[in-house]
Parts: sequence; structure tokens; C-alpha cells
Amino acid sequence: MTLKSKVKRSHPVPKTITLKEVVSSLQKLSLKNKFKTTLLGIGPMSEVVLQASLELARDYDFPVIFIASRNQVDTNELGGGYVQGWNQTSFSKSIDRIAKEVGFRGLIFKCRDHGGPWQRDEELQAKLKEKEAMEKGKLSFIADLEAGFHLLHIDPTKDPHFEKGAPLKITLRRTLELIEWTEKERKRRGLPPVSYEVGTEDIVGGLTAVSSFQQFIAELNKRLDYKGLPLPAFIVGQTGTKVMMKRNVGTFNSQRAAKLAEVALKYGIGFKEHNTDYLPKDILKEHPELGITAANVAPEFGVAETEACLKLAKKEEKINTPAISKSNFIPLIQRAVLKEERWRKWLLKEESHLTKEEIIKNKKRLEEITQISGHYVFHHPQIRRAREKLYENLKQNKIVRSPEEEVKSAVKKKIKKYIRAFNLEGSTTQILQSLTYSQ
Repeated sequence: MTLKSKVKRSHPVPKTITLKEVVSSLQKLSLKNKFKTTLLGIGPMSEVVLQASLELARDYDFPVIFIASRNQVDTNELGGGYVQGWNQTSFSKSIDRIAKEVGFRGLIFKCRDHGGPWQRDEELQAKLKEKEAMEKGKLSFIADLEAGFHLLHIDPTKDPHFEKGAPLKITLRRTLELIEWTEKERKRRGLPPVSYEVGTEDIVGGLTAVSSFQQFIAELNKRLDYKGLPLPAFIVGQTGTKVMMKRNVGTFNSQRAAKLAEVALKYGIGFKEHNTDYLPKDILKEHPELGITAANVAPEFGVAETEACLKLAKKEEKINTPAISKSNFIPLIQRAVLKEERWRKWLLKEESHLTKEEIIKNKKRLEEITQISGHYVFHHPQIRRAREKLYENLKQNKIVRSPEEEVKSAVKKKIKKYIRAFNLEGSTTQILQSLTYSQ
């Protein structure tokens, strides 16, 4: 399928529209067999990813949904984030600035992905007690609200004190507590409504079975309704996806996905899939028909940007001009990546024993480790300077006219795959028309 550039919207974008309303609109359209799509949650791996996403959304008329984890974006009080050094406010302002620069006037949703206790790596590794972990999660949510986030993923399923994650009853209790507390604080501050996402894709967590999934939704909805609290926009379920290194090592289960989506729809909630990165195109194309309301993709876009930078660096290495001062981008980013060790979370089980020394000796493995973890160190001052020098050298030697555009194009290519497969082109117009007619 070929994308048709420069889609023209037929409806103005309202100033306030919630993701809960968007989900309801898409579910109605799907039930009437008028339009089926799967929304794309985009991991904000860098400013380049923001630019690429907003430009594509401008040209192909789909909602931009940025999903930031606490490791990526968080309040300075809790350590900030590894992406651009962003906290919630600077992240939000960057989105608004770039949207204005590229002329995007469509739907933008700033979302918290995996918010809650133990969702920062250091909190999990420190095995914080529940009370402290919950307090830190709440502090992060407050910063989300004040920065104008539109959706909060309430995910208290991580727990270092349980081998397989928090049991269902504890997850339910914590989820209810966090939504009730957040709503109270939102209203006290006079802030606009937000949407909520619940559940997890954790393959060993308490919501993996369809029966547990349904039990969780039914009980949570019942308790939320009793307390007069908003029902979630999304619930996350496990469809068999799992990302390791540069591939999806899980086994996507279409029957399971359809069943979970059916259960979610029954309760008026959108079904969301995480870890969608690297799935084959034929499986991605099934998503709208299966009733998967939204799917998150993150590391794949960061890897695309890193790979593009490394390719440019290899071109720079071939420059023979004696007077030129090389950027040394490749050795610098390799050293930074190895030092941070964030690559360990992506290693395959059979490779989990690898040491830094063993990786350094294996050129191919070192290259792959750098590709999957380069985005974690883009914000380091020496990497930023090396990247700027790399681009400058390529331009001055007339090797690449615009390295910035070449890198951005590599990211766009990956995003376009999902625009096509998820039938996203023109979806904003479809959503706005549906909302207009239903009013």
C-alpha cells in the first residue's frame, strides 16, 4: 500500500479531546465497519524521533501519541530522564515547539508509559519498600499532570519482592489507590481531565491469562464506578510479543489478541499491545481487524537513528583529507554504551553472561550492542559534540548534503511501516468526524 502524502483534513481539531474519547470513537467506527485502525504509541527516543513523528502526522493525518517511560522522562527530583535530559516540562515544551516548527496542528497526546512504583531502573534495583516506591511513583505522576500529560499508565505490577511480579489482588489494590490519589490531586490543582491506561505486557505478571485479564477489568471497573472515578481508556495485555536485541523473539498469538480485544471492548476499554517492535508486516496488518486499539513501539526507532548515525560515521572514516579533525563518533559511542550497561536488559538469555571484555573482542557483537543502546547516550555532551562534528565533516567534504535529514529519513522509514500496516492515514479526520456526528 502506498501512502498518499499531504492528506487534507476536513474538520478543525478541537482544543480539548481526550484519548478516552478517541478510543470510544474508534470502537464505534469499527463496530459499524466504517473504519478500522490501530493507534501507534511512539517511544520518544530522541528529538529526532519527535521531529520525524510530527512531520509524518502532519502529512498523513494521524494522531501523534508519545509514550514516555520514567527512565526516559522524569522529574529532576527523581533523577530526570536519559532522553535529552528531559523532565516532564521540558519534554512537553519540546513537543509543542517542534509541532509549531513543522506546522503540525493535529492531535497530540503526551503520555506516561509504565508509570508507578519501581518503574525507574534504580528503584527496582534498590528493592525499595512499597511505601517509598509508591511515593516516588506519585511524585512522578504529579509532575506528569502539571506538565500537561494526557494519559497516565498506572502500572504497579513491577515488584522486586515477588519473583513473578505483583499478584493480581495487590496489582488491583495499587491501581485503584493510584488512580484515586491522582484524580484527587488533579482536581485539587484545577487541572484538566486525563485518561488512564492499566495493566502490563509483562509475560510473567498477574494479567497474562485471559481469565485473569477479564477478572481484573471487571473488578477494577466495578470499584472505579463505585468511587465515581474515570474508567480506563486502555488496558494492556500480553499477545506473545517480546523484544530482545534487534528482533521480536516472542510468538504473536492472533487468537489470544482477538479474545483480549473482545473482552476489553465488552467493558468499553481499548485494548493495547506493548513490545510491537520488529513484528513482521503481515502480522502488523492484522492488528486493526483483530480489534487491537493501540500498539506501542519504542526501541526500534532509537535503533534506526543509531544505525543511521553509524553509517554516516563509516563514511566519514573514508575521508582522506589530512587537515580534517575526525569526530571519532564510533569509538566514543561504543565506550559510552559499554559503560552505561543498559544493553544488558536486551541480551538474549543465552548471552546474559557476556562481559564487557568479551563484547569488545567480538566486533560484530560490539556493533550490535552499540546499535541497540546508542540512543541511551545521545544526550552525553561528548556524544553530542562528536555527532555535530561528524555532520560538519560530511557537509564540508560534500559527502552528505544534509546528514540531519538522512538520519531523520531513516527513522521516518520505520514509522511509515506502522502507518501503512495500521491503516493510520486519514485517521484523525475519521475520529473528528465521528466525534462531531455523535455530539
